[in-house]
Amino acid sequence: MNGRHSGRPTLEEVAVRAGVGRGTVSRVINGSPRVSDRAKAAVEAAVAELGYVPNRAARALAGNRTDAIALVIPEPETRLFAEPYFSDIIRGIGAELADTDMQLLLTLIRTPKERSRFAQYLTAHRVDGVLLVSVHEDDPLPDLLEELEMPAVLNGRRSDLESVSYVDADNVGGARAAVAHLIARGRRRVATITGPHDMYVARSRLDGYHQAVAEAGIAPTEALVAGGDFTEEGGRRAMRELLARTPDIDGVFAASDLMAAGARAVLRELGRRVPDDVALVGFEDSAIARHMDPALTSVRQPTEEMGRTMARVLLEEIAERASVRRHVVLATELVQRDSV
Repeated sequence: MNGRHSGRPTLEEVAVRAGVGRGTVSRVINGSPRVSDRAKAAVEAAVAELGYVPNRAARALAGNRTDAIALVIPEPETRLFAEPYFSDIIRGIGAELADTDMQLLLTLIRTPKERSRFAQYLTAHRVDGVLLVSVHEDDPLPDLLEELEMPAVLNGRRSDLESVSYVDADNVGGARAAVAHLIARGRRRVATITGPHDMYVARSRLDGYHQAVAEAGIAPTEALVAGGDFTEEGGRRAMRELLARTPDIDGVFAASDLMAAGARAVLRELGRRVPDDVALVGFEDSAIARHMDPALTSVRQPTEEMGRTMARVLLEEIAERASVRRHVVLATELVQRDSV
């Protein structure tokens, strides 16, 4: 090839110039991460030299592609904008998709009507894949995605037997480390505020709590467990419930930083000092944890990296059309601050 063309450069010409196969060029152009850095650099250089521009319309028609991904959050907008978790996930997803041709479509599902409308949208194959955040046990959407053979990645999972690809954090290990830390600091009446029991993430963090208590040889009691909903108000309600039942609580593990903030407010209202009277640990290590007074000890989960990984896994499924599902669990870390 001498770099001169009679017309628009083709995918095959880019492959020859880069010294790779046509499939490798296609994966680079489609944003698949399953390409070596060396091959990616060679393809990008060939694209620049030849002035190749993908024919998006033809590519979409040939591959039944829309170049769009739906990010689905089945929660009200009040939670979306109030909880740092969602913004961190979205930031990670956006960063991973920034250098691709994919358009990200944010979809909130708050009512059965909206769910039905989105199901019709999926059935018409108007997106190439779906990222689903905030997974509830009875959500029918993952099953529909499987029926449609739609590439999809969940943020979390519905159970240990999850059949759809997912990216999760080590919720059991993180909760166990948080409660073990409270017990190691001499706290013997350690309570927990859980998330909704229809979410696997909440049940996992409760499992971690129970494991740490059992490992310490402390007799379990349901009086030290109160249900929350991952919101600040839910943390307030649960903290009041716990203190009414067991006034001598000296430690609390809240399954989210927002619930820990709600618990902290109630403790302050009732004259309980943190950490002198009641030590407090949250989960997520969000900005809320760093700005609380005192600063909150919290389990750090790599939320933004979870978003990046979700997008990366989905791009692989779209590009490869693979039937193999990927299950990724990222490590957590206890960040110690002044609340314990």
